[in-house]
Formats: sequence, C-alpha cells, structure tokens
Amino acid sequence: MRHSILFVTAFATLASAPILAAEQPGKGITVKPVQSTISEETFQTLLVSRALEKLGYSVEKPSEVDYNVAYTSLAAGDATFTAVNWKPLHDDMYAAAGGDAKFYRSGTYVSGAAQGYLIDKKTAEKYHITKIDQLKDPKLAKLFDANGNGKADLTGCNPGWGCEAVINHQLKAYGLSKTVEHNQGNYAAMMADTLTRYKEGKPVLYYTWTPYWVSDVLKPGRDVVWLQVSHSSLPGKQKNVDTKLPNGANYGFPVNTMHIVANKAWAQKNPAAAQLFAVMKLPIADVNAQNALMHEGKSSEEDIQNHVDGWINAHQDTFNGWLDAARSAAK
Repeated sequence: MRHSILFVTAFATLASAPILAAEQPGKGITVKPVQSTISEETFQTLLVSRALEKLGYSVEKPSEVDYNVAYTSLAAGDATFTAVNWKPLHDDMYAAAGGDAKFYRSGTYVSGAAQGYLIDKKTAEKYHITKIDQLKDPKLAKLFDANGNGKADLTGCNPGWGCEAVINHQLKAYGLSKTVEHNQGNYAAMMADTLTRYKEGKPVLYYTWTPYWVSDVLKPGRDVVWLQVSHSSLPGKQKNVDTKLPNGANYGFPVNTMHIVANKAWAQKNPAAAQLFAVMKLPIADVNAQNALMHEGKSSEEDIQNHVDGWINAHQDTFNGWLDAARSAAK
C-alpha cells in the first residue's frame, strides 16, 4: 500500500511538472526593466513587470536612467526591456544603440501620444497668436518673458529626452533663436513654476506631451491652446516626417506611438515574454488618468502598485488574454 501511495505521489509530481512549465515559462529567469527618470512612466513599466511575474519570471525593480543610457544598456544585455520607447521621437537614439539588429520591438503598447507647444488661452485670444512662428516678433515674445531679458521663456525639455533636440532644431528653423529662450532643467519643477505664473494671470509658454498630467490640469481648449507651426521641420531620422494632420493642422510633432523594446538575443530565447511584449496594449486615457492621480499626491511606490492592481482587476480578461498568448508562444 505504501509503495502505491509513493507511486501515485511521484506520478502526480511528474504530471504537474509540465503543467507548471507551461503556466510559468519564465521560471528561474531574471528580468531587469529600465525606464527614464520620469516617475509617471512607472505605471506602464510595472504593468509589464506584473505580467512577466505571472509567467514565472523574477522581475527586478525598474532602474531609472536617461533614455540614451537605457538603449545602450538594452543593446549590451545589461537590461532586459523598456516599456517607453517613443516612435519616432527616439528613432535617433534607437538607431545609435544598434537598431533592429540589437533590439526586439513588435506591436504597439500605447497609441496617440501627442506633443507640442502651448500658451494660455487668454493671451492667445487677446493677441491672435495661433502659431509659434509669430514669436519672431519681439513684442509678442516679450509677453512671455519671465526673467526680464526680453526673450520669451519656453518651459522646455530635459537634456537626453529626445524632445530637446527637436525644440532646439525648431527654434532655428522657425527663426526664433533671438526671441525665444529654451529653458531646460527639471521639467516637473519648471512646470510647477509655469503653473504658478498661470494662476497669477501671467502669460505662459511651454512644451508638453501626452500621456502626462499637465494637460489634465491645464486643459487644452479651456485654459490653454496648442500652437501650430508654419511648416514641418524635424532633425535627424525624423527630417522627412510630415507633421501635418489630416485636418490640415500642424503642431510640429508627429503623433507618436510607444513600444516595449527588449534585448533581441534575450527575446529570442524567451518566446513567451516576446509574445507578451507584442500583444500588450494600454489605452492612453488610462495612462493619463493614472498620471493625474500621481499629480494629486497618490505617487508613492505603494500607490503606483495599487494603480497597477486596480487596472488589472478592471481588465482581468484582457490581462489573462495576454498571458494566454504568451504561454501559447512558449509551447
């Protein structure tokens, strides 16, 4: 009888091994996520991490580095994936670090990421400002002068983000070098100053992007307006991109998509993870909503983990579908 019990137990263990392997194809494999220092990107990174954990992978806490360092680390195999590859904004950095030869990129994680220049609606209407090119006029530029040097102060983009190269290029292309100053530093701190100026009723000029909390606080159409450009002009690999929209409007930046990018060699050895990266899709409205919660003060690590839990609970079927697709790829 004892031998029978042992046999049954051993058989059950052997039978469960393939099931466990099928359920958790990532068992015993460590994943190193990487993202930028923008804390609002943590939500979409952790959502990928959580899915990988369900597949059995051991996922480390995301490392925060500049984008160009992220791509270099991924190419070298020192990091596993990033969930915040912007296309085409990061095309030059992506290519410089090795491009498709070094990276795995399949599917689109987030669609409809807009960016551009905005000013407060009151000033736009009073002075009939609709295009950033109009700030060539020193009188109009001076309206946005915050430090008394006669130039418009543009709350701009941190060095290394990719958008700073576009802004610097466009200031020259639109003849704004003498009248507009591109302020760079800590974007969140600079935007806090910009918001203070806006609340004091002073004119404001800034660059921003979606998904991010800024457009939830300063709402385009209600508080501020997007400025257009006279013609498309972008640097590097984006130089031939036409930024004009189907409706004829041109805000100077193409609408971007965001992708999960992984080290190519690692992805080839991990078909389950590669398939997961390809099928995950996150609505931009959900990222905006989560970013707004962070701006309202719910921005601790625990808060963001709770936001991820909440999203998964609200979209359990979708989440399970990603896992099923990933497990199928591993068979």
